[in-house]
Amino acid sequence: MAKIDHIDEQILRELGRDGRISNLALAEKVGLSPSACLRRVATLEKTGIIAGYRAVMNPSALGKGFVAYITVGLNTHTKAAQQAFEQAMESASEVRECHNITGQVEYLLRVEVADIAEYKRFHTDVLGTVEKVHAITSYVVMGSPKDERA
Repeated sequence: MAKIDHIDEQILRELGRDGRISNLALAEKVGLSPSACLRRVATLEKTGIIAGYRAVMNPSALGKGFVAYITVGLNTHTKAAQQAFEQAMESASEVRECHNITGQVEYLLRVEVADIAEYKRFHTDVLGTVEKVHAITSYVVMGSPKDERA
């Protein structure tokens, strides 16, 4: 694990807020010269601490204002069953995140769709047709007062 200091932490915090910030503006915010800031960012990238940059989309603006988290339990705990489920979720465009988790169930999904009708279609026609799915529990997002996913 690479060592980071408080300046690296500031750089990461600022890039987390705005990944498109210019190096000059970033250097000013963290109190470094532009060349020193650029070297630190390059080191953070090279060591894998910064794994990439991406655009954060607004689901509502894309017509995907209905967001739900879904826990999924499988009726068999084999590698083949998990691989089949993960492959099905990979091809489901509604699934924005799929996490293999510990506990009572095997998976936690984040699903973004237009509305309840589209969610019902996904629930029935996608999740409802995947072999080995035993339990599905939905949690509808009513608001997100804090969301720091990048």
